[in-house]
Amino acid sequence: MARAIFYLVLLITTSIHAQIDDKIEVKAVVDMFFEGFHKGDTTLMKSVMMDKVFMQTAYRDKEGKDILVTDEPEKLIEAIANRPADQKWDERLLSYSIQVDGNMANAWTEYEFWFNGEFSHCGVNSFQLFKDGNQWKIIYLIDTRRRLTCGKE
Repeated sequence: MARAIFYLVLLITTSIHAQIDDKIEVKAVVDMFFEGFHKGDTTLMKSVMMDKVFMQTAYRDKEGKDILVTDEPEKLIEAIANRPADQKWDERLLSYSIQVDGNMANAWTEYEFWFNGEFSHCGVNSFQLFKDGNQWKIIYLIDTRRRLTCGKE
């Protein structure tokens, strides 16, 4: 009986430790994505993305209509690669909420976006990730963008 309890405790401890490690790895992938974003290093960004990534933005237009826009990841990569040297894009992640279940994870990150040192907008990023072998990869990214409820006006 004592041996069974020992193995049960070991199994639970190992499982909890593995999930904590996965959360750390998922956060590192998101951080690496934004490191590439800020540096203009599209190779670094693509290293943490699957070949086919689905990207969307949800926002409310000036008339109050809810809009959902789907973009090709190449559009973002091209914008980063061709960003003028005098432009500084600074997406500041304010918090992380990460959930993991096996080889699937979600990272929810609140953010503020600053353009050339001026506040532009805020929102939330929701990253869906898949563990491809030993590496977490971004498979889906949706973000919200708003100005009126950021507390910056």
